[in-house]
Amino acid sequence: MKVKKKILTVLSSTALFVSILAGCSSDSKQYENPVAEQTPEPVTLTLLMDNQSSARMEGIKAVTDVIEKKYNIKTEIETRPGGVEGDNLVKTRLATGDMTDLALYNSGSLLQALNPERSFVDLTNEPYMEKVSDEFKEAVTVNSKVYGIPFATFSAGGWFYNKKVYQELGLSVPKTWEELMANSEKIKAAGKTAVIGTYKDAWTSQVIVLADNYNVITQAPSFPDDFTANKAKMATTPAALRSFEKLEEVNKKGYMNKDFNAIGYEAGLEMLAEGTGVQYPMLSYVLSNFAKLHPDKINDIGFFPQPGDSADKNGMTVWAPDAFYINKNSDHVDAAKKWAEFFVSPEAVELYLSKVPPDGPAAVEDVKLPKDVYPAVKDMLPYFEEDKTAPALEFLSPLKGPNLQQITFEVGGGLKSAKEGAQLYDKDVETQAKQLGLAGW
Repeated sequence: MKVKKKILTVLSSTALFVSILAGCSSDSKQYENPVAEQTPEPVTLTLLMDNQSSARMEGIKAVTDVIEKKYNIKTEIETRPGGVEGDNLVKTRLATGDMTDLALYNSGSLLQALNPERSFVDLTNEPYMEKVSDEFKEAVTVNSKVYGIPFATFSAGGWFYNKKVYQELGLSVPKTWEELMANSEKIKAAGKTAVIGTYKDAWTSQVIVLADNYNVITQAPSFPDDFTANKAKMATTPAALRSFEKLEEVNKKGYMNKDFNAIGYEAGLEMLAEGTGVQYPMLSYVLSNFAKLHPDKINDIGFFPQPGDSADKNGMTVWAPDAFYINKNSDHVDAAKKWAEFFVSPEAVELYLSKVPPDGPAAVEDVKLPKDVYPAVKDMLPYFEEDKTAPALEFLSPLKGPNLQQITFEVGGGLKSAKEGAQLYDKDVETQAKQLGLAGW
């Protein structure tokens, strides 16, 4: 039910002070003469990453510029779509032998579908993995082998809200789902959008269901294991079905914007910034993009975990960072390992965070967070510090059906009931479970 304290020592207060790489500015002057550490000949590594990480590019470039000067290793970046389209592209390129040297991709259950033992380099025994948090390593481990290094920080799933509008309407941060719905009713009565919907980017329709996992396992602690073993179903486990019911309720009460099917998540961020939309179920990793698009509004945005039905059991669902993987068929595996080793060094992580403020705690030990973290991140920190967190289901089970976003699109859009959606998802994961050869299926 928590991200272990071993990681969270970096979060002892929201005023953590960091001297971010003293003397290591983006021009990396201290690396003007790094000959001793360079590879004998220049090497160019290719990296495939999703286009939704564009807001983080400045941080990646700062680190890869140092890698180039320090090791004579250049990085060429190629972008791909996000969502199902991007997943299929990654699988196709791996299958055809057309994958880049490095790939940025999900940790957790989606990794299983890529057959990492065949596709990626085993990093289990690399010395630098000792400084990577155990919780992250668990998210990129398949058959006792570790395949990835962390990109960025842990993040959370929950609800962003416009603090100015909350203040204007006299609203308090909800601790229960009933309180959240009461707030939504008042926002709707004030002529504003209570819950921002951005289903043009279908992946955003999943958040209410996925961010509810803390509440699910509070009520049904064995659900992830039972779900994996085919001993429990979404549709017949009341706590899990409740996640779909919450998604259905938002639609039935008319709390979303009328054009929720036609706009994407950046338009949703704009609504949140302007205060025309007041609450947005979302993952915290979009904060860097929000800050890039609306730098003058970032301090207006707060965050709260998705509430359950009891105020006494209020907690937060968290996500491990995405990961960098090394293509097993790369011609430059040794250079890629050197690249990875530097990327997880405290100096590299702190350099990255000096360019892209964190969305949560770091996944590398001995990393200090900047003291000027976003207000929404400060709202998250007490949950980490007080161990009131639980991993998203995809980090507790290898099962995450490929059609979940289509199913939540239909439930959240009023096309199917919560029960129907949960039943469809149970069928969706059945195929995946059999492909993975899981016991009990």
